[in-house]
Amino acid sequence: MKQTSGRNVVVVGTQWGDEGKGKLVDWLTESAQGVVRFQGGHNAGHTLVINGVKTALHLIPSGIMRPGVVCYIGNGVVLSAAKLLEEIAGLEKAGVQVRERLRISEACPLILPFHAVLDIAREARREQGGQKIGTTGRGIGPAYEDKIARRALRVQDLKYPERFATKLRELLALHNQVLTTFLGSRDIDFGEALAPYLKDGEVQFDAVYDEAMRHAEQVRPMMADVSRELNEAHRDGANLLFEGAQGTLLDVDHGTYPFVTSSNCVAGNAAAGAGVGPGLLHYVLGITKAYCTRVGGGPFPTELDWETPGTPGWHMSTVGAEKGVTTGRSRRCGWFDAALLKRSAQVNGLSGLCITKLDVLDGLKELQLCVGYELDGERIDILPLGAEEIERCQPIYETLEGWTESTVGVTDHARLPVNARLYLQRIEHATGVPIHIISTSPDRDHTIMMRHPFLAP
Repeated sequence: MKQTSGRNVVVVGTQWGDEGKGKLVDWLTESAQGVVRFQGGHNAGHTLVINGVKTALHLIPSGIMRPGVVCYIGNGVVLSAAKLLEEIAGLEKAGVQVRERLRISEACPLILPFHAVLDIAREARREQGGQKIGTTGRGIGPAYEDKIARRALRVQDLKYPERFATKLRELLALHNQVLTTFLGSRDIDFGEALAPYLKDGEVQFDAVYDEAMRHAEQVRPMMADVSRELNEAHRDGANLLFEGAQGTLLDVDHGTYPFVTSSNCVAGNAAAGAGVGPGLLHYVLGITKAYCTRVGGGPFPTELDWETPGTPGWHMSTVGAEKGVTTGRSRRCGWFDAALLKRSAQVNGLSGLCITKLDVLDGLKELQLCVGYELDGERIDILPLGAEEIERCQPIYETLEGWTESTVGVTDHARLPVNARLYLQRIEHATGVPIHIISTSPDRDHTIMMRHPFLAP
């Protein structure tokens, strides 16, 4: 007899990324048989702490740390084969079985060395004009650009060396022209990692092609029709977890444009980026820190002074160990922004919230909660669209009492300090979204569950 169809959950960040999605995906995978990445590239960084051991993942879905779970990289991801194989090698060295459980969509656009060269060159040019965005320099944007322009090399092209070579020559002719004549690549230091691919500011065909063909041998056994496999798994009763990268306010359409990433980070893209129908997305969990952080440039209405010892922002930065997983850059820190989260709830259709890093606020005597802004003399209660408007927003705060008791490792809601519970209640009321999960440390088991996404109606 055919099994009942499974239940599927989408996990998305609701701020500017770094909300703690990796831990929650890993934790929820206990109830899932498959985990899917549906957008972004190796500019993402998801950190998991299991029994005190820290693991950082960039491309491979966080569910890989659970034995027996199948992990999928969907067509919405831009894939660096070099970084993928590097990540696989690190996990295998730690005793994690990867290749037999990883399925990669043949429709993924490839990130190749010239994409990183373009990324760095463009950021250097923007910096000269005082308009630096803060890209990671990993080639994500240029790879998505090639995809949209319908000229991308895709994973499936790795199976056909002659076809790959023809497309690569055409791409390099275009991009080398841009690099040398418009971006001034001959005068830019691209670093040791990219030096082997370059000569006089141009990317060399042989270096890129030869490496790609070496990677093809290892990647080919993991290639799959991910859309078909996901639909079949769902039909056969599997629970699937869709893992978003970055955060909603970095979404190319709904974020603080132009200080955004190059993909759609919102829950709706789980369907397009994995090849399933929207009807298969049953619950959307929004991950948010108990305060706000941001890496790189762009507006941040509730940003605090996070560099001066003794200030609340410095407390968040140091206690929260706010450094980017991928780049190591310090994260800017600020108060929780409920008006921002209202925007995230709206564009994602959130079913529930998971609050992470509540323990970081332990010891602060007073907390500020942003409930709206003043923009050009008018009060508004939701984040506006576009960086220019957001830059002019003045936050409107409510003051709440902090707590001195430790919340680290608490797994029972009733054991939280009274003021911590009142803070969470105010967040629920201000955002209009129920809190279903609370994380009280990076460790997998330090989690308070009020309503399980795989069981919630």
